[in-house]
Amino acid sequence: MSCNWGAELWDQFDNLEKHTSWGIDFLERYTKFVKERADIELSYSKQIRSLSKKYHPKRSREDESRYTWCLAFAATLRQLNEVAIQREELAENLNRQIVCELTRYIQELKTERKTHFQDGRRAQQHIESSWKQLESSKRRFERDCKEAERAQHVSDRVDLDNKTDGEKRCSLKARQTAQQKKQAAEESRKEYVTSLNQFNQDQHQHYHTLVPVIYQRIQDMEERRIERIGEAMRLSAEAERKVLPVVKRSLDAMMDAAESIQPRMDTRQVVEVYKSGFDPPGDVEFEDYSTTMRRSISESSYLDNRTEGRRHSRKLWPFIRKNKLLTLLSSPRQPPPPPPTSPSPGGVTNSPQSPPPASKEPITQRLNDLMTSGSRTRKQCLRSLKRGLSLKLGSSPADCSHLPLEQRRKKLQTRISNISQEIQREREQRDALLKMREVYERSPQMGDASSVEPRLEEVKQSLQRLEDELRRNQAWLSEADSKLSDHSSTRQGGGCGLNSHTTTPGSSSLKQLDNRSPASRESPDGSYTEDHGAELHFKSRSSEFDDDFDDEELLPSIGTCKSLYPFQGQNEGTLSMVEGELLSVVEEDKGDGWTRVRRNLDEEGYVPTSYIKVFLDSSAKGAMTYI
Repeated sequence: MSCNWGAELWDQFDNLEKHTSWGIDFLERYTKFVKERADIELSYSKQIRSLSKKYHPKRSREDESRYTWCLAFAATLRQLNEVAIQREELAENLNRQIVCELTRYIQELKTERKTHFQDGRRAQQHIESSWKQLESSKRRFERDCKEAERAQHVSDRVDLDNKTDGEKRCSLKARQTAQQKKQAAEESRKEYVTSLNQFNQDQHQHYHTLVPVIYQRIQDMEERRIERIGEAMRLSAEAERKVLPVVKRSLDAMMDAAESIQPRMDTRQVVEVYKSGFDPPGDVEFEDYSTTMRRSISESSYLDNRTEGRRHSRKLWPFIRKNKLLTLLSSPRQPPPPPPTSPSPGGVTNSPQSPPPASKEPITQRLNDLMTSGSRTRKQCLRSLKRGLSLKLGSSPADCSHLPLEQRRKKLQTRISNISQEIQREREQRDALLKMREVYERSPQMGDASSVEPRLEEVKQSLQRLEDELRRNQAWLSEADSKLSDHSSTRQGGGCGLNSHTTTPGSSSLKQLDNRSPASRESPDGSYTEDHGAELHFKSRSSEFDDDFDDEELLPSIGTCKSLYPFQGQNEGTLSMVEGELLSVVEEDKGDGWTRVRRNLDEEGYVPTSYIKVFLDSSAKGAMTYI
């Protein structure tokens, strides 16, 4: 059904003006509503992203990358971040497509409305002016007609009373006045008729031409405004519907992450992480205290080789405290290499620093120093024992075959992971060098391509070495896995308990106890379980320095030394040096043939005492004498 405001609402100019003004106000309110909703969406997205970032697992927590429930939660947080991104995009679309466009359109609409109503007011003013002119000519015509009628009536009365000459003259004058009034009335009539015709013409044009055109323009403007509101609402719904598929995919991914949680796999992973690989300890046998037993132990008897006459009770490794001191003191020692038979060029023929025969066993001497010295010196002694342990023990097998199967597998897995990362870095460096060489070959002015070759060759050799090492470690890992699977099948076939043929701690003979294999006495960290008496003897001393033992602050220099021969430190804890090099002395030889030195405050290690010439400071000599 069509309608025309010009025909239907020709007399409702003021109401139309109010209605269009209210329509623009409504459009402004809707624009403000969309803007506030976009702000809410933006604030929501920011809060969601902040929440996701707050609870996202840190990279340093490796445990959270092992378990399915941690991975599912991390995936949920990532998808939640995607949802926040979609809400942020929705807010941006609302602002760009609706708020900005409606704000610009409102300004254009106000200008157009003002123009249309100004035209309507001018048309109204014109018709009102024409009406006023018609009313003026009508009143003038009415007045002239009445005056002409009065003049004619006066003239007729004078003519009836015409008797004397004076009266005849008055009658003539009255007829002339009546004639003039009649002519003025006729002119007023013509003017009135003209004004009437003009008004009718203007009125017809106003209500049948001008008003319909103006009102039609206002009607079109109003329809465009309403259509624009509908378009804005459609765009708002379309913008939100556009992000719904992505949000749905994110929610589906959250559901998949929740369904991917596998409790049985997580519990197996706990076993993989914390399994030590050791067999459970056996039964503790009864110890008969009714007989006389000698349970005291001296320092020398503890440090010397055990004799068959020693009888000490042992603690099983799950129940004792790790004692770093006892582990160090019971470690084997490796003697330093002898000096070269003939000195190198520039060297001396005789080595005055060759170690004299030690009157005491070196570890015993260090233990005496530890027990009789002050607190700071004890700390230095403990640190010396710790840092010198690796060179006394010698290098471990490359395939980690000295470790239990479970520890060996974990060690090889860690090593393979580190080697893989190094290979990735080397490959990236190789690719960068290849690109640089290609650029230099295309543009010689940027650099010489041959200058890249040495570094490229070095990277290739390093990459080849790492790949060979990776293959070796992978082979060792496969071997360890096969052995571990065989061991697990053997244990499962024999039951959960210990093998019936396994010798348990506390057997009838202490000699059998001492002759057990080292692996049966190892604790999960690879250390041996020591005698209970020895533990009691050193417990008060060693527990006092457990924390100090891990302190890694630099020791002060007590002098300098000059190398007499070159030395290649191949074991961990040793320091390589060239002939004639000056080094700082940190710790004197304790009788084991090794002196601790430092280079440039960042390299520190042990060198053979017979390879160097030591120059101690006077203050250091006094301090050592006092100690």
